[in-house]
Amino acid sequence: MNLFDRCRDFQSKIEYLKTHNQFFYLREFDPAATPVVTQKGKEYIMLGSNNYLGLVDHPKVIEATRKALENFGTGACSSRVLTGTTSLHTKLEKRLARFKGTQDSVVFSTGFMTMMGTISAITGEDDLIFSDELNHASIVEGCRLSKAKKQIYRHNDMGHLEEQLASTPSEKSKMIVTDGVFSMKGTVANIPAIKELADRYGAAVMVDDAHGTGVLGEKGHGTLEHYDLEGKIDLVCGTFSKSLCTIGGFTGSNSEVVTFLKLNSRSFIFTASPPPFVAATVLACLDVIDNEPEILRRLRDNTEFVKTKLKDYGFVLEDTITPIIPIMINDDEKTFRMAGALEEAGVIINPVVYPAVPPGASLIRVSVMASLSTEQLSEALDKMKAVGKKLQII
Repeated sequence: MNLFDRCRDFQSKIEYLKTHNQFFYLREFDPAATPVVTQKGKEYIMLGSNNYLGLVDHPKVIEATRKALENFGTGACSSRVLTGTTSLHTKLEKRLARFKGTQDSVVFSTGFMTMMGTISAITGEDDLIFSDELNHASIVEGCRLSKAKKQIYRHNDMGHLEEQLASTPSEKSKMIVTDGVFSMKGTVANIPAIKELADRYGAAVMVDDAHGTGVLGEKGHGTLEHYDLEGKIDLVCGTFSKSLCTIGGFTGSNSEVVTFLKLNSRSFIFTASPPPFVAATVLACLDVIDNEPEILRRLRDNTEFVKTKLKDYGFVLEDTITPIIPIMINDDEKTFRMAGALEEAGVIINPVVYPAVPPGASLIRVSVMASLSTEQLSEALDKMKAVGKKLQII
């Protein structure tokens, strides 16, 4: 077989999907994360972005980014451990630690690298990792790269997790790793129960709060604030590519762990520093979250409005308190047809099929933003109702 035959075969599959209006990937949207986006001159209502708080074009965020670009240039052009750390990077790490209730934090260049680099650096071949079956691919990759033994427990199944912990030798070093908010289903991890089991069986806990940061908790500080567990979890991680509206990620922990990661995590050491303006963007977003609580209230109002309407129309939803609202379709063909029909009608949502979800559990992932108006949401929901009836989903 020629090395590139698999590429040609894959391209043939893509062309088939395109001809049947079932290819929803790598589309161009300008801009990509605002309430109304443009594709090839046509406007669409965006219900597929993770820009939950709508800060990507907030005036204070834009201004902070612009000033940093003028003062620091476009990049640091070096690894963080050599000459790629600026005062903005250090300021951001201290601010993130305060925001998440940890002693210190380390900033990575992407969220994926955060999880991958933290897990693979912290755990070794004599250790054990317990991972929720629906954890994000970045966690899966971190576990794969680690030399530790891995055990997968059923999604949010604390009984299954305890069975695994109880069968483990007490002298073994153990870590439980979980998403705070699960990216496809929007469900929230049972962190209090995980913490209780960890304490009972001598395990560390690591939470990836990518989709909880800026969303959960009274102040929007995330899943640990939601459960009143700030400062009580060993490792809390996150990304900047959701509510913090840029690219990058972080791990917060005690000072010794942060120093260890900065000098041992390969995805931190052997990659270029995030541009300083990225740090300025995140700092501005954190300021907005802390000083403009009405944005968080608007996000929650919008989320409740969409959920109530979808339920009233007869759609089956995953139970969630987050702005990730999964409509359960459980049929790949109908999932793609609904996404295609909505795009034709001017609404962008995300169809989700295996392997992002288990086989036969396809869904439509609706993402709500605080910046969407009631009028925009109502228009999109009316179109979803019409398409749902046409496809006999409702």
